[in-house]
Amino acid sequence: MTMVDLKRIGHWVNGAELHGNSGRVSKVYNPATGEHTADLALASLEEIDAVIAAAKAAFPAWRSTPLGRRSEIMFKFRELLDASRAELAQIISFEHGKVPSDAMGEIARGIENVEFACGIPQLMKGVDVYSIRQPLGVVAGITPFNFPAMVPLWMMANAIACGNTFILKPSEKDPSSALFLAKLLKQAGLPDGVLSVLQGDKVAVDRLLEHPNIEICLNTEVLECSGEDKLECITLRDRKTGEVRQAQTRMLFSFIGATPRTEWLENL
Repeated sequence: MTMVDLKRIGHWVNGAELHGNSGRVSKVYNPATGEHTADLALASLEEIDAVIAAAKAAFPAWRSTPLGRRSEIMFKFRELLDASRAELAQIISFEHGKVPSDAMGEIARGIENVEFACGIPQLMKGVDVYSIRQPLGVVAGITPFNFPAMVPLWMMANAIACGNTFILKPSEKDPSSALFLAKLLKQAGLPDGVLSVLQGDKVAVDRLLEHPNIEICLNTEVLECSGEDKLECITLRDRKTGEVRQAQTRMLFSFIGATPRTEWLENL
């Protein structure tokens, strides 16, 4: 895969690239030169619903896949990812603009999370205490521009290893890393439909947040606290907005060593 091939960037659905036919595109640039390097296909509502339907259809078989098999795929993915560091770093540098050494550092942090996901079988079973941990279903992740490989690996490796299907909506500014990761997971043996990459803008984001078949929608936010302190958080789907606000409020109060009043939480 070379950068000259990236003329039109599409989606990843059911284990294959899909160019899309919405007619809407977003230009992708090389930040270092300002060169227009590719056109990104932006998904229509119909295409978004089709991606969600594919992920939902793949869920029953994937949730029934033995933990050992899921772990085996994650180990293989880790091996392929490690062998592809240089190529992935080139893609990140080409679209994001960060220097190759910085891109390699991002990939290293992402690989650490994949290694954690390889041990999911041990984390999901108990010995002396009987417990059942069930996958939720279709999980979506909306990831930012600044870490096009690391943040998707944070989200999708663990979600997939736990038996969920995953829809990744990367930033429109550097979308190719997501497709590269999807292809590596297919090589590792991940069944078609378990991972989808949905390219899009606000239309896609809004649909993922409101769709009833999306069990959790993950995104990273930075909440401003006092002074220069910042706290990163993860937001769940909008139908649990009240619970999310309460959880975030408790988290912020605990950050300063205080406890919010119950009546405040009830009115959020």
